Amino acid sequence: MDKQGKNGAGRQVDSIQHALTRYACELDFEGIAPEAIRAAKSSVVDTLGALVAGFSGEPCRIARELAAQMPNAEGATIIGTRMKSAPDIAAFVNGTTARYAEMTDIYHWPGSSVAHPSDVIAPILCAAEHAHASGREFITAVVLAYEVCLRISHVFKNEGYDNTNLCCIGSAVGAGKVLRLSPEQLSHCISMAVVPNNILKQARRGQKSMYKAVAAGEAGRGGVFAALLARVGMEGPHLPFEGKEGWCAHVAGGPFSLGPMGGNGVPFKILDVRTKNRPAAGPAIAAILAAEKLAPLSIKDIKQVIIEVHKDAKERTCIGEPPWNLESREDADHSTPFLVAITLRDGTVTLHSFDDVHLWNPELRALMKKIEVVENAGFTKAYKQVPQEHRARVVVITNSGERLVADAGGDADDLAAPKSAAQIEEKFRSLAQESLSQKRADALLEQLWKLEDLRDVGVIPPGFLLG
Repeated sequence: MDKQGKNGAGRQVDSIQHALTRYACELDFEGIAPEAIRAAKSSVVDTLGALVAGFSGEPCRIARELAAQMPNAEGATIIGTRMKSAPDIAAFVNGTTARYAEMTDIYHWPGSSVAHPSDVIAPILCAAEHAHASGREFITAVVLAYEVCLRISHVFKNEGYDNTNLCCIGSAVGAGKVLRLSPEQLSHCISMAVVPNNILKQARRGQKSMYKAVAAGEAGRGGVFAALLARVGMEGPHLPFEGKEGWCAHVAGGPFSLGPMGGNGVPFKILDVRTKNRPAAGPAIAAILAAEKLAPLSIKDIKQVIIEVHKDAKERTCIGEPPWNLESREDADHSTPFLVAITLRDGTVTLHSFDDVHLWNPELRALMKKIEVVENAGFTKAYKQVPQEHRARVVVITNSGERLVADAGGDADDLAAPKSAAQIEEKFRSLAQESLSQKRADALLEQLWKLEDLRDVGVIPPGFLLG
């Protein structure tokens, strides 16, 4: 443990805090590999598309109403509006809105905790707009935040705490980077993100509420607020990770150390993130893709449906009462039975598949009762290997005894398959088409793909004015 402090006073800084601070301060745009820069821009495009798609969600509207009571002309834009609020409040609203539609990226590396690292993008953009940061500074902060979030995900083993805690730390480091904090300020920033901001997994367990998306916004708010506090001189707690009552002991599930991080020949973790191609929980997407190959079918002709998935998919989207007895949109987009039922009837899952007309449809509820979900050991093995594959099989048995079978995974549509710039653009346009004209979408995409050329990223949010 190092000791450093203001005016020479002794201040204990644990090794993890020190390593993160040093890495964050030393990383610059020139040290980021071109492929990581491209990946960062892809993630920004993807996340802002998801934000547009989630804008009309109820928790997003509620968050905007709160922000409207706290205007701040020098803060950051509530994306989709002309309002500005304090950067941390804007981070809360924009982070919630980006997560709502379940279309942001996902990290499923074997052996790690599942993470949604793009939860850091909206908060960092708020801090960057507030600081008038350049496109290069913003890209650097995004790559940095992904690196921090995902490296820690490999040692974060406590199932009682939510993965958004990782993005709180990532958001804090990224926001501190664009706010140009000194090493000592950034060290305090990390501590003030780690100690007070620990979101429990109950946010997405059992019957789910709208807070499932809000947890991401809260994590971003906490990270940005920590950076703002550090900038004005607030000191964080000593030994946030390694202290007796610190994050390692009570949140991470035990002591850990960080290995080599991206740069100097070490690949950046942002390259291992995967892009969703359906608005649903990542582990359920393979089953949707398999069902699409059989759809559309007449529900009245279906006698039984058997869905074969890997173990993680079964545990995350098929266990307990909520996936079968839905009460909310938040339950539905994490329910493999519902998602497959919708797909078999309608042909696929869209953003409109979770409205009340679908959610409470008696025909779909009846079909869900005919669905059985089982683990396929071969699919579990494929999920745990590198390169990873997300496989699923849907078997439909009709009333006439016909057996219809379709598999998904291991091909270009696999969730684990990298997506091209053209595919990212196509997804952005599909998510934005109801809110943005083609001309505006084209202009935004051109701007975002040239992000490194922007002198001030504050020009980005006004382009997303909706409604």
